Amino acid sequence: MEQHEASLAKHRQHYLGHRKRLRARLVDASEKLQDYEILELLLGYVILRSDTKPMAKELLARFGSLRGVIEAQPERYLDIPGIGEGVAGLMTLLREFTPRYLESRVRKHEELCSPEAVAAMARERLGRLAHEEIWVAYVDNGQRLVAWERAVRGTYGTAAINARDIVERGLLLKATGVILVHNHPGGEARPSGADTNLTKHLEMSTRTVGIRFVDHVIVTDDACYSMMSEGLI
Repeated sequence: MEQHEASLAKHRQHYLGHRKRLRARLVDASEKLQDYEILELLLGYVILRSDTKPMAKELLARFGSLRGVIEAQPERYLDIPGIGEGVAGLMTLLREFTPRYLESRVRKHEELCSPEAVAAMARERLGRLAHEEIWVAYVDNGQRLVAWERAVRGTYGTAAINARDIVERGLLLKATGVILVHNHPGGEARPSGADTNLTKHLEMSTRTVGIRFVDHVIVTDDACYSMMSEGLI
């Protein structure tokens, strides 16, 4: 028993010393750390009493990259030894933190002056999703963002939206314009017939209450399509 406890204490002293040295390297030259080292440091914030290097390497081997690890569905982590709900929660937090960080400049009421600006705001949140989501950017007369909100979370490429909800929300926010944004999980940004019909329906609905329907932007991981730019609005 004493020998076992001594072995555990020695192991704990080793990984704590390693983690301390790794954090020092992070402060000194973070760009020189390997992906698995970045990940093991992250894991160390929720797994305090274990060596996280093997877990980090296992996650990278299974999901291919840091991006793949962060974007994996939470239940896929749980069959890896030593990983529990704390790690799944950490990855969910990172998935939400990243788009909020990238959206932060626009959330400070910068102008959404082009489809590219809209896509840049939306792509990190929507571009890589395996399901379809519809979001709405509510803007003022200066095309500055009033609110950026999810309207619908679809499943496997299907989503439906209620025009009345968009109109009522726009009036409540005192927005003067709306920009509809959604993703195409398949990677093709061009609109479907359903996308075009939805655009016409929402444009007519918002116009009746004096709200501009500015654009409908479709995003993928690496492309965007603006119905306004293509003359469909």
